[in-house]
Amino acid sequence: MSYSVDFRRKVLSVREQEGLSIRATVKRFHIGTDPLTRWLRRIEPQQSGSRRRKIDKKALVKYVELYPDAYQRERAARFGVCTKSIWQALKKWGIT
Repeated sequence: MSYSVDFRRKVLSVREQEGLSIRATVKRFHIGTDPLTRWLRRIEPQQSGSRRRKIDKKALVKYVELYPDAYQRERAARFGVCTKSIWQALKKWGIT
């Protein structure tokens, strides 16, 4: 669960106004030290970095047929995904 930006601002303003340490702020608001230290660096929540991309099966099969000796990293670069995604797709579709 993520805290609202309003709550984050309130916590940081109270900390600044009263000159509280991180430990004292954590005890007062019953939050963890990790979120508070992240808020000190950046108050806005970050967007999730993960997003699923579908790999076109026909295009991958054709690419494997054309370049059977290609490395996984080359295939990943071609399809714009990580090497693990290529490995998982090949395993799922039974391509060796």
